[in-house]
Amino acid sequence: MRSYSMDLRERVVAACDDGEGTREEVAGRFRVSVAWVYRLLARRRDTGSIAPKPHGGGRPAAFRGESAERLRKAVEDCPDATLEELRAAAGVGCGTSAVFRALKRLGLPRKDSPNGPPSRAAPS
Repeated sequence: MRSYSMDLRERVVAACDDGEGTREEVAGRFRVSVAWVYRLLARRRDTGSIAPKPHGGGRPAAFRGESAERLRKAVEDCPDATLEELRAAAGVGCGTSAVFRALKRLGLPRKDSPNGPPSRAAPS
């Protein structure tokens, strides 16, 4: 979710400072939550800034460096391996979705195995 723009933050703070209504009325006027208005004003009081906090980051990628190379080698050795088989071959404790994202990020092909029933549109 993206943070609110600085323009909106400045207008909300100015409306509160000018006494253009209660915090609830200002929140309704600008279509933001009342809690956000209170947090914005508290942030200004505590830090002197109304700028949004920087992004906190996220979970690091499961396949980086040596593990990415093991994944690359596993795909070369067995290009039609399942995601579970590739995860086991790379020796990384993660979910299959992490393997899928790593394959996409590394630009490695993903060969689909014909495990399902044949298509009904096939010639008879």
